[in-house]
Amino acid sequence: MGIVVLTMKASVIEMFLVLLVTGIQSNQEMTKKMKRPKFTVPQISCDVRAGKITNVEFIVKCPPGCQDPRYHVYGADVYASYSSVCGAAVHSGVLDNSGGKILVRKVAGQSGYKGSYSNGVQSLSLPRWRESFVISGEPALWKPESVLLDAGFVPKEELSTQSLEPASQGDPSCKVDLSFLIDGSSSIGKRRFRIQKQFLTDVAQTLDIGPAGPLMGVVQYGDNPATQFNLKTHMNSQDVKAAIEKISQRGGLSNAGRAISFVTKNFFSKFNGNRGGAPNVAVVMVDGWPTDKVEEASRLARESGINIFFITIEGASENEKQYMLEPNFANKAVCRTNGFYSLTVQNWFSLHKTVQPLVKRVCDTDRLACSKTCLNSADIGFVIDGSSSVGTSNFRTVLQFVANLSREFEISDTDTRIGAMQYTYEQRLEFGFDEYSTKSDVLNAIKRVGYWSGGTSTGAAIHYALEQLFKKSKPNKRKLMILITDGRSYDDIRIPAMLAHHKGVITYAIGVAWAAQDELDIVATHPARDHAFFVDEFDNLYKVVPKVIQNICTEFNSQPRN
Repeated sequence: MGIVVLTMKASVIEMFLVLLVTGIQSNQEMTKKMKRPKFTVPQISCDVRAGKITNVEFIVKCPPGCQDPRYHVYGADVYASYSSVCGAAVHSGVLDNSGGKILVRKVAGQSGYKGSYSNGVQSLSLPRWRESFVISGEPALWKPESVLLDAGFVPKEELSTQSLEPASQGDPSCKVDLSFLIDGSSSIGKRRFRIQKQFLTDVAQTLDIGPAGPLMGVVQYGDNPATQFNLKTHMNSQDVKAAIEKISQRGGLSNAGRAISFVTKNFFSKFNGNRGGAPNVAVVMVDGWPTDKVEEASRLARESGINIFFITIEGASENEKQYMLEPNFANKAVCRTNGFYSLTVQNWFSLHKTVQPLVKRVCDTDRLACSKTCLNSADIGFVIDGSSSVGTSNFRTVLQFVANLSREFEISDTDTRIGAMQYTYEQRLEFGFDEYSTKSDVLNAIKRVGYWSGGTSTGAAIHYALEQLFKKSKPNKRKLMILITDGRSYDDIRIPAMLAHHKGVITYAIGVAWAAQDELDIVATHPARDHAFFVDEFDNLYKVVPKVIQNICTEFNSQPRN
């Protein structure tokens, strides 16, 4: 019995050992079958942006050389998804310029990203972005490549076909055509020139550039100015920023006056992208003071409708002021000497504080007083019938009509200018365009006009107005003639009227009482229905004022501004 028991135990033990060995072998086989295949971490190029990769967390391998500034990075520690993944990795210190593997995790978009210089990479500021990411070093366990692809990694060859963001049309509340005149003179130095470029970059990002919003170009000046890029070259903030980064310093003197003249003649043209209906703004940046005169160049710019802003950085010290050609150059240059158009910066390291104030001002289109409008861009000549049929009392009513119209315009030596003449058989110049430069002076001059009395030679009066008034009109001004008469002319009006139209003088004919409608239509610019008006008595002249102003503005707004 004992022998049988021992034999049975031996059999059980032997069976257990067989099963154990079999199980181990089976597990080893299963382990071999279940072993994960060897994988390669996806290699990406330096220009791949995080926004191109759709998964929330992913692992990639960066190549060497991603420290290059053309691979843009936005933010620090937390980066906007518009950034180069590998450039951000170098900036953060997770990688050096030799490349390597990184773990990237998407996080929520931020309300602002602050730029900084770190590990050989200059990151840029950004006011906001819809998505962010953070980077960490190589983890202990790596996911297979197949997992990464399934999770949403987009292979490199497909990246170029995907759009990161819908193209921005720009901020429509800030539709301005903007030129920056940057100082590239030798005295500024390389470091301060880089600060100036960073300032432009920050402005470009803040503006939200696009075809329905602000457009921006840059002119650099030294001895001579040169366009770096014009208004139509780049249609979004990112492309403008990239173009700014490529600008190299020209050197030479700081000839800001020459640069302003260059911009007036060349920059704001339709060929270069000027939109006509958008205000023209030129921001002149000066290190210290200009080495040439700016007053005359700026006056011509203002008369062309360009809003001149001056940013003066580190102005002249007391002992340096003796070397300045125009000690009060900023006030001589800007559009208005009310402080709105001038910004003074104590030192270059404070320049970044000017970004928001400047953007707020250039986008405040209601305050851009030098923009061409229907009320500030004309030379207006009043041709007043002083014939005997008018009479003294009615003549005063006519003068009140002239004053009411004049009062609607912005009057100065660089805005709308007013001139007046009176006619009977003869003609008399009451005052020319360059005689009075304020509204109050013009209104007082109108009051002083004395009634002449005589016949009615309207044809000769138009010819006289062309010679004595409009011959002295400025080339970039609209020429408006407003003729008021109460009767039929004793001389021929056709040839003088045709000559006025040929010379580009827009003529409004205002007839009262016995004025002939057919003559009003001949005198008036085509179409006559918009330029010829008739009232049956002098006391009703005031009713015509709003219609004349409306038609002047409608006609102006229908034409290109520049």
